[in-house]
Amino acid sequence: MQLRDVYSPAIERARKKSLRRLDAHCRRFIELSPFVCMGTVGSGGADVTPRGDQPGFVLVLDETTLAMPDWPGNNRLDSLENLEEDSRVGLLFLIPGFEESLRVNGRAEISFADELLARWERRPKSALLIRVEEAFLHCGKAMIRSRLWDPAARVERSALPSYGQMMKDQIEIADTAAEIEASVAEGYRDRLY
Repeated sequence: MQLRDVYSPAIERARKKSLRRLDAHCRRFIELSPFVCMGTVGSGGADVTPRGDQPGFVLVLDETTLAMPDWPGNNRLDSLENLEEDSRVGLLFLIPGFEESLRVNGRAEISFADELLARWERRPKSALLIRVEEAFLHCGKAMIRSRLWDPAARVERSALPSYGQMMKDQIEIADTAAEIEASVAEGYRDRLY
């Protein structure tokens, strides 16, 4: 069985919505977005990582170029190492409360250029320069189905053990769950940037 035997053809606006540059609507969407999921791929497989900060942390340099700081994380560097191997990148921008999302695909390079890193108030160790190859808006069906922004759909934190407890259960480590929690809390407090 072939995919197109099962699925209907894409409607006209879905076929035509792919842009090769960031128009005014895409640029404004990115300026308002505090959160983006970034997908990369390398010989070790695919990776999707969350990136976030205050709205506008991803800079629109021009209609085909974005700059995104690399703020401190866990230092695994999965995405950055993938990008050293394969420059393809996929971004999904979200704005809290908006049902629609913005998808941007392109090529990224890691930059350590002083003039670029100085553009953020807090200087990142590196930044990604992303050359836009495709951009388009997604309708809100996934957000509506998931009820992501609906306060009534919020899951109580007690539905899962603490982060520290889950880490303790998943990996062999001498630290207690409480020590992991304290370390994470200290990182949130003192090493967010």
